[in-house]
Amino acid sequence: MRELFESTIERLLGDLATPEYVLGCEGGVWPAELWTAVEESGFTLAGVPELLGGAEAGWADLHVLVRAAGRFAAPIPLGEALLANWLLGQAGLKGQSGVLSFAADARLDLCDGKVDGAVHDVPWGRHAEAVVAIADDAGTPCVVLLARAEAAEQSLGLNVAGEPRDGLRFRTAPVLASAPLPPGIPADVLLLGGALLRSAQIAGASRALLEMTSTYAGERSQFGRPIGAFQAIQQQLAVFAEQAAAAGIAAEAAFVESDTALAALTIAAAKVSTAEAASSAAGIAHSVHGAIGFTQEYSLHLLSRRLWAWRSEFGSASLWSQRIGQLVCASGGEGYWPLLTEHAKQPLPGLEGHTL
Repeated sequence: MRELFESTIERLLGDLATPEYVLGCEGGVWPAELWTAVEESGFTLAGVPELLGGAEAGWADLHVLVRAAGRFAAPIPLGEALLANWLLGQAGLKGQSGVLSFAADARLDLCDGKVDGAVHDVPWGRHAEAVVAIADDAGTPCVVLLARAEAAEQSLGLNVAGEPRDGLRFRTAPVLASAPLPPGIPADVLLLGGALLRSAQIAGASRALLEMTSTYAGERSQFGRPIGAFQAIQQQLAVFAEQAAAAGIAAEAAFVESDTALAALTIAAAKVSTAEAASSAAGIAHSVHGAIGFTQEYSLHLLSRRLWAWRSEFGSASLWSQRIGQLVCASGGEGYWPLLTEHAKQPLPGLEGHTL
């Protein structure tokens, strides 16, 4: 399944998500053609159990879809729809077609099938037909599916890459569906899942940026030879390649270990690794490209601005490093080795109530 997913999504995004197309979606313009093509391919329902309308793919298979979305800077909530539908499926709710997103930062109260409260920084919230979030039902966390049209208020925002990050406020709004959060799934599941998604997107974008930068260094000549022949540039590209490889391995490990349940420690480590790689990758890419890298016409910024945005979304490297440190300290000397070998079972402390 993984090979089929990879070949199909790479071809689809390669044909449609061109730099010119992505640039035309800056500021929140909805790419209807691209989304229709992705949805018709069935990718948004890939992680949903077969009995609930999906393909029942695990996160190890879904990794290639999210990585490709990052590589091509796809201006659509593909990863968000995958995570939202996966959580619906885990809660026994039917997968949703259409534009679907989720809210990791939610303050919602559920009572008699209606919700009050607000969600913040919803990716593509203004375009989403429905949003998945966690609501409190008299002390019990519940998975809820909310119609964006039921929102009483909407606040529009953009991240540094020009991608929509919107807020929605609900007042006694009826839910489309709801179910108690299944045992074994933490209340911060959407924060963890969001960090998982961004790690793969950063890995994909870093690899694409490395290819672009290496190609440019081989073509751009100075003092009679390509700049890639100079030792200083070679050193920067070597560091870049190391960071991109580390990010790719960390992200894929997080997806593989989360195949049946989200592996909190591995996801945290992946977010730290990829966030650090994002900073290094963008810096080196712009250093090698020089002034042309800052022009609107050259497509370098489509990747570098996303790296800058994604590295801090769903928790910064500092936040995840702190949580890892707390877990290691709490485990003590005797628990350190079991923590490393059985960490998929370990929740990370201190994430409940975290504001993104």
